[in-house]
Order: sequence, then structure tokens, then C-alpha cells
Amino acid sequence: MNDAIVEKISGVAVPLRGDNIDTDRIIPARYLRCVTFDGLGEHAFEDDRKQDPGHPFNQERFDGASILIVGRNFGCGSSREHAPQSLHKRGIKGVIGQSFAEIFFGNCNAMGIPCMTVDADTCETLFAAAGADPPPLFEIDVSAGTISFGDRSVQGGMPSGPRKSFLTGTWNATAVLLEAADHTDEVASKLPYITGF
Repeated sequence: MNDAIVEKISGVAVPLRGDNIDTDRIIPARYLRCVTFDGLGEHAFEDDRKQDPGHPFNQERFDGASILIVGRNFGCGSSREHAPQSLHKRGIKGVIGQSFAEIFFGNCNAMGIPCMTVDADTCETLFAAAGADPPPLFEIDVSAGTISFGDRSVQGGMPSGPRKSFLTGTWNATAVLLEAADHTDEVASKLPYITGF
């Protein structure tokens, strides 16, 4: 499972100001009818981007960004996996914010997208740095719990469980289950409620 280890993420960061940005804004509900998640990235924040031509996701300088910086309670609202999927399909590999809705945070973890928290003052510092032109490269170090940009580094937070799953490559529950398929079959063969029918 070593190829699933997520230790560091680096790249340009998109600063997306605002608190309580919900999943309806991340990906409008009309895109929930998709059979696969392919193509969702182009529709991330679509309605917000139409209403605001200056939206960060409309700006060329943030094309190809791999990190998203957000405010408080990001990903609140409906518990749809489409929201982090649309960000992932857009190229986002890590998110930094003051706080995250619990289900959004869990969906990101299950997809291998670390979400790191920072306090309000640090978040403001990151917003300002990411908004510079040209923006500096950012790096999320899951192991050290730090966020680096330019010649600066700040401390971030992540619960120990998700951090361990990223560093051991066990964040993908399906892959872990498949890797243990032989053992699972062995245990299942001994269960009377599976073999006794």
C-alpha cells in the first residue's frame, strides 16, 4: 500500500474566502445525477463563478492549483461525496481551513485528500500569501503537521487517526479490504451464518 501514502502535497494554493461554504455551492445539485465523477471538476463552484467573474476558480493564475485555502465550516450542508470529488477532479489534493464539516472531512479522508486546520490569524496569513501575484508555492507536510509557503512555515492541525491513515497508506478502506481478501475469505469460511445456509 506504499503507493497510497500521502506525506506531502505541494503546489499553488487557491484562496477561497468566506465561511459556511456548503456543498451546494461547491457542486450545484443538478450535477448529482452523474453516473461517474468524471467531468465534475469543470463544474466546481459553477454558480458562484457565474455570479462573480473575479472568483478565484476563474483566475488563470490559479489554474492547476493543488491546494485550496478556505475559512470556517467548509463543506457544510448536504452530505454528498460529489463535493470533494469535484475538487479532486479539479486537481485539488489538499485543503487548509479553519474548520470543516464532519462528513465533508470524512469524505476527503476517504479519498486521500488531507484537510489541515489552522487558527483564524494563520488562515488570514495564508489567504494573503496565496493571493499574491505571482503566488508562492505551498507545501502541506502531513507528517510534520506544517504548511510552508515561500520562506515561511506555520503549524497546522489534523487528528491523529486521519494523519496515521495518510502516512501508512490505509486511508483507502476498499484497497485495505482487497489487500486482505485471502484473510477475509478465511474468516468468512468459519462463520456459521455465512457457511451454514
